[in-house]
Amino acid sequence: MGADAAVSGRARWWRVAVRLGISVLPLLLFLPHALGTRPIEGLTRIENYLYDTRVRATLTRAVDPRIVIVDLDEASLNRVGQWPWPRGRIATLINRLFDDYGIRALGFDVVFPEPDGTGPSALLELLRQSALAGQPELLSELLRKLEGNAASLDGDQALAGELIARDVALGFVFKRRVGPDEPARIGGLPPHFQVNDPRIAAVSWVRPAGFTANLASLQASAATAGFFDTPLVDGDGIVRRGPLFQQYEGQLYESLAFAVARLAQPGAEVRFIFDARRPDVLTHVELGDARAPVDRNGAVLIPFRGPVGSFPYVSAADVLEGKAPEDTLRDAIVLIGTSAPGLLDIRPTPVGREYIGVETHANVVAGLLDGSFPYRPDRAAALETAGLLALALLTALLVPTLSPLAGLGLGLLLAALPVAVAFVTWLRAGIVLPAGSLVAYTAAAVLLQLTYGYFAETRRKRRLSRLFSQYVPPEVVSDLDAGEAEVSLEGETRDMSVLFSDVRGFTSISEGLSARELTRLMNEFLTPITAVIQQHKGTIDKYMGDAVMAFWGAPLKDNRHAANAVTAALAMVDTMRALHGEFRARGWPELQIGVGIATGEMNVGNMGSAFRMAYTVLGDTVNLGSRLEGLTKQYGVDIIVSAGTAAAAPEFLFRELDLVRVKGKQEPIAIFEPIGRLAVAEVAHRSRAEAFAKVLEHYRRQEWDLARTQLTALQAEEPQSLYAMYRERIDHFASHPPGPGWDGVFEFQTK
Repeated sequence: MGADAAVSGRARWWRVAVRLGISVLPLLLFLPHALGTRPIEGLTRIENYLYDTRVRATLTRAVDPRIVIVDLDEASLNRVGQWPWPRGRIATLINRLFDDYGIRALGFDVVFPEPDGTGPSALLELLRQSALAGQPELLSELLRKLEGNAASLDGDQALAGELIARDVALGFVFKRRVGPDEPARIGGLPPHFQVNDPRIAAVSWVRPAGFTANLASLQASAATAGFFDTPLVDGDGIVRRGPLFQQYEGQLYESLAFAVARLAQPGAEVRFIFDARRPDVLTHVELGDARAPVDRNGAVLIPFRGPVGSFPYVSAADVLEGKAPEDTLRDAIVLIGTSAPGLLDIRPTPVGREYIGVETHANVVAGLLDGSFPYRPDRAAALETAGLLALALLTALLVPTLSPLAGLGLGLLLAALPVAVAFVTWLRAGIVLPAGSLVAYTAAAVLLQLTYGYFAETRRKRRLSRLFSQYVPPEVVSDLDAGEAEVSLEGETRDMSVLFSDVRGFTSISEGLSARELTRLMNEFLTPITAVIQQHKGTIDKYMGDAVMAFWGAPLKDNRHAANAVTAALAMVDTMRALHGEFRARGWPELQIGVGIATGEMNVGNMGSAFRMAYTVLGDTVNLGSRLEGLTKQYGVDIIVSAGTAAAAPEFLFRELDLVRVKGKQEPIAIFEPIGRLAVAEVAHRSRAEAFAKVLEHYRRQEWDLARTQLTALQAEEPQSLYAMYRERIDHFASHPPGPGWDGVFEFQTK
């Protein structure tokens, strides 16, 4: 047992190791992605999809009145003129917003990189090239008057004047790349953002190659300026992040949203917060009381409030004409942008494929006012790695113990778990935890485990089918091959039926035949007997010379094992009788068999030694079956079954034979002879069985005369050796009474 247990233990640990290896295999792909050393585009797309789903599921859809978008919409372009507008008109727009409507701060989501095309310089050039060139005196007079009023007609100068001493942030664009024929610098940048912290240099800021900024005269008059480009577009083309700062030629420049939020909060201090344990890792940027968590690029996840329209829109034409609602603009933070399709400020975001660009800046401004940003923890990679390792362990240990359907259900549950955790943390704290790689890994690991389990189980089934093919019917082997039955070689206790059959007088028969003839006879005898057993779902245990041992209920479970065993026994007797004519024709003796069947619990499994194993049954029920086969000679019947068999096969007519105590058993047992199926049993058979039951009743009550009379009637009707045996017992007990303590049990001292 010790050696077998050790072998079994090693096999079990080997199976566990294989399953762990299967779950670890996909980790070789997923862990580098989780750690960021080798991102996988497909997993990133899954992660982005799950992130977008969280964003869309939690949109407030409430309009934020603090930030107003003055829209260069189609109506404004139709009523005022196509863009770009004269700078003087822009100056008028600024004047109205601050002086007439009393806004708090203003940001431009547009850039003014070139001189005004409608200013005096442009008019002078047009006059020189006009038809008036042929009238020099008139042209000279016009040019003189125009040059005298140039100062009052200069739109750039007018715009610069309106910018002075007002909380206006101009907009400009950083360029990621600069073409070979493209200037790297257009216009002038605002003063860079002053940061007296050497750790800033270690941050992986976005570093552009050039810029398109405003005229130097305009920039010099404005309070500040901020970039409004979106350099951090994800691989699927969707804008989810926005940098608060970019670094150009070693200096930091703030975004338009940050610049506007800072102007709207005069005196608000800007602080850069680094990780206490990793001083080179920037974790947050603070503006006043608001804290914005940033990633390694100094970017925030844009806190989308809802779809387009989450902020009030006011037409720029209405502002110029004084028709805009005063209560909407009073003390508001204003962003000037455009929703006009022709101006192409449309970008895809998690909340819409066609999202107006200026609203992305409005969302960031709102986040900087409230400190309400989604937050991806710096330890997200560690959490993702831990999740992958935990899932590897769970899939390796749990999936192999389940059926394919249950394993698939577990896989769905494990895949849903990280998604659920990610949604809960998002809803409660705005924390963004990774889920995409965990879902994909679970799917891959469970699929590999189920696939391996299928092929391993198929291989095991085929091995078992080869083993059992010599014992069980072909259709059972087919079930094993098809995987339609659960089979194990491990020892287990089952309720089963066992059958023993033996040829009576085989010793004398074998002495009368040559070895060759005896072999042929046994083959001709055992072949049909085996076919009958297998035909009725029996498993051949072994051949013991002229004896056959078989059982029902394993390797396949059989709820009708007793009935099938009795049916097989009756068919075996009929088969033997059918062989008599053929055997006589060959000069062979006619064979008679005795069959014993017992039903009850027994141990079944692959048993034996390290040198040879056999799939067999053991236990008291098995021993009883062997004893019952031996009793058939004593009672002169072909088949004897135990009381357990008779009770488990109620569709048969049984004749009780006796109450006996066999060798090795203390408890008496009732034994029965099967007559046939109840549904087709002849009336005479029923009548004789009932009459013999009366004989046994008188016999056990020691009513010898009544028993003898009933038995005499049965012998007259159909003489049987069973009746003769009981006649001898009755005569003996009549002259030698067993006494009042006799229980009617007959005890056999031989096997």
